[in-house]
Amino acid sequence: MLDAFLGWTGVVFVFIGVFFLFLGALGILRLPDLLNRLQAGTKSTTLGVVATSIGVGLIVRGWILFAAALAVFLLMTNPISSHAIARASYRAGVKLYPGTHPDKCEERKWKLPEDGEEK
Repeated sequence: MLDAFLGWTGVVFVFIGVFFLFLGALGILRLPDLLNRLQAGTKSTTLGVVATSIGVGLIVRGWILFAAALAVFLLMTNPISSHAIARASYRAGVKLYPGTHPDKCEERKWKLPEDGEEK
């Protein structure tokens, strides 16, 4: 009885994860500029992979520790990597979509420190 309940709960988690992974892929295809695509890709795919891995961990009992470790690793690294990509693209001069407002760095004339300079 408990095995069937955990199995069906795992299947629900896998379907939720696949749905969010699909939304992330759709957002990457449909959104206009790099920063919007980066947000769609990071937020929805993080939730999608975490839900899918937890669902697989519930379905296949031997993988629950691996699935939990994967979920924790992704929750820690995806925001950091997306921030690094966004900052590098802004410094490289990637143009934003004209409808993207406001650009706080441009409005306040923030100067990003060059490599080796103090903040």
